[in-house]
Amino acid sequence: MSTNHSAAPCEGGKEHGRLSGNLGVAEIIFMVMAAAAPLTVVSGNVPLAIAQGNGALAWTGFAAASFVLLLFSVGFVTMTPYITQAGAFFTYVREGLGARAGRGSAFLALLTYTAIQLGVYGFFGWAMDDAVRQWGGPALPWWAYALVALTLVGLLGYRHIELSSRVLGIALVLEIGVVLIMNAAIVWHPVPVAAPAGSAPVASGPFAVALLFAITGFLGFEATAIFRDEAREPEKTIPRATYGAVLIIGFFYAFSCWCMIEAWGTESVTAIARTYLDNGGNMVLETAGRYAGGTVREIMQVLLLTSLFACLLSFHNIIARYFLVLGRETILPGFLARTHDHHASPHAASLSQTAMAVVLVGLAAWSGADPLISVFGSMAGISTVGIILLMIMTSLAVVRFFQTRPDLARGQTLKTVWLPVMASVVLVAVLYIILVNFVIITGLSALISTGLAILPFFITLFGFCLKNTATPSAAVASGMVD
Repeated sequence: MSTNHSAAPCEGGKEHGRLSGNLGVAEIIFMVMAAAAPLTVVSGNVPLAIAQGNGALAWTGFAAASFVLLLFSVGFVTMTPYITQAGAFFTYVREGLGARAGRGSAFLALLTYTAIQLGVYGFFGWAMDDAVRQWGGPALPWWAYALVALTLVGLLGYRHIELSSRVLGIALVLEIGVVLIMNAAIVWHPVPVAAPAGSAPVASGPFAVALLFAITGFLGFEATAIFRDEAREPEKTIPRATYGAVLIIGFFYAFSCWCMIEAWGTESVTAIARTYLDNGGNMVLETAGRYAGGTVREIMQVLLLTSLFACLLSFHNIIARYFLVLGRETILPGFLARTHDHHASPHAASLSQTAMAVVLVGLAAWSGADPLISVFGSMAGISTVGIILLMIMTSLAVVRFFQTRPDLARGQTLKTVWLPVMASVVLVAVLYIILVNFVIITGLSALISTGLAILPFFITLFGFCLKNTATPSAAVASGMVD
């Protein structure tokens, strides 16, 4: 397989131009953390991990998820200097396992992020409608709010990436700030329900479920490599941003989950979390109001909406860049590889992604599905299976890549073989845990959940079996010869 990934320009526009930018470590971490949507995870995943997972020990699921991702990141980062193209997991898998596996992972990545984006549009529409009604406004269908957000996301995604980075950075600082205020208030106040002397936290459910919800909180993690073309000194910036994002996100989630448990007491938090979930309430908003006051609660409700919007913008940027790379590699139509002469953005891919999102939101609205339980729940399930499967393929690709290039692996056996193999084994175990508990994620019937769980495997196989339609010269130039 050729390692030359340059492609000749095509007629009709700047189809195969590279993106440009000057993103540093902090900016890329902002993009990744915005995709992870910290306030959204604290408001959604944390109560679920407590109620359906191991209760007062739910914070251990987020700590374990951080360990798993750090373990995976070692091989991912070690291979990064030898990957000269954006595309994240897709390009890593292709370099290590070949063109067919690369195409399979590319389609899997598109499915993963398209699914979670649609789910978040459902979540945003539901949350916006709930907030407007609480503020005395009219009850409107969720999809109306989703389409407004979609329009704004499309406009920002069309422009240069640094504009999106600023928007995401501001939203991220605000949402993290308000959660830290709540956490500080909890730490400084006594636990309202004191546990009996000598008692220890009791795990009320399986640790596996807490780990499952923790893993979903890291979606968008691969964005560090997706923005390679727009990064300053990518060989240094991408590894630092990867480790930094995992450590910061992991600590923030685990600490916030621990604070939530302390706020209600280890003996009563599980029952309280279940009560809020059963009655459609927001446990985190109520906790903020209880400890930090009504004003902080109101601010947090607004920032939950901006958190969801930032998440949507981040996923839009990720999907658009997958479109661009796949267009550049002739897997998808070549016009998707065009970049804007003025904004240096993947404008063709961005517009196509916006159009696809409009269609999907329209179909979800037409189906009459509940935006939170059915749309968000089921799409989160698909994306969770997808991201774990992508990481497994990437870990295997790292091992194979360095096996075929022993000169690059010399003196790095731990990083290029043992830790990636260990990561693969751990991730397979995590994938098994997710599949066994898949009905809990989706909230749907066993039959429908099974079908959704199979979809990521099916789309990967489809991409693997798909023949390359590029001309021989174009295929060789892009490194996509089978």
